[in-house]
Parts: sequence; structure tokens; C-alpha cells
Amino acid sequence: MKRLSLEKMANVIRESRTAMGITQDELSKKTGINRQMIGRMEQNKYIPSILQLEELANALKFDITSLFEDSEPAVYTAFRKSEMSLEEQAGVDHMFEMMRAAKQQILLRKALRHE
Repeated sequence: MKRLSLEKMANVIRESRTAMGITQDELSKKTGINRQMIGRMEQNKYIPSILQLEELANALKFDITSLFEDSEPAVYTAFRKSEMSLEEQAGVDHMFEMMRAAKQQILLRKALRHE
């Protein structure tokens, strides 16, 4: 299974931008992504949307698939809600929130491409 390496992404964005000799502000103008967000991405403090990542890849000439690396398969255990601690419940709620956000990104991408 492959997963997006956020650390690799941050390094590729920063190194590609500096190798091209452009500032964060210039990259912001090329991609339409806020300069502060670009800075946070380069510090691995912000995860771009799929559309933002595509804009960055086009502007900085890198292949998005190069940001993925092999990982161990994830194993999930199903819990009954009543048997979970508050911390476990918060983790599950966060996981579902992230899944819903990913689904919204996919739907938005399809809508923008008129699929």
C-alpha cells in the first residue's frame, strides 16, 4: 500500500521552488494558493487539497506520484461506541471527519472537471 509522505511533499515543494529561483509570493501568484499556506506546506504544517497539490505540481514541474511511498497495510479494529474511551471516540470521530473531507474533495474535483 502506498501513502502520501507529508515530509517528502514539504521537501519537494520547498526544494523545487528554490531550484526554480522563485519566491513563495511568485508561486502564490502562479498557483492561486495563499503565500502563507505555501509557507506552511513547506514547513509540513498544512496539507493541501488535491486541487492545490495539482497546481503546485504543474507550477513546480514535479510528479505527484513521487510523493507516495510504501507503507505497511493499516489494520483497523471495529469498536462498539459504548466500549470506547473518550480518547478512542475522538480518534474515530476524527477518522470519519477526514474520510468525509476526502469524499468532498473527490466530488469537488469531479464537479470541476464536469464528470
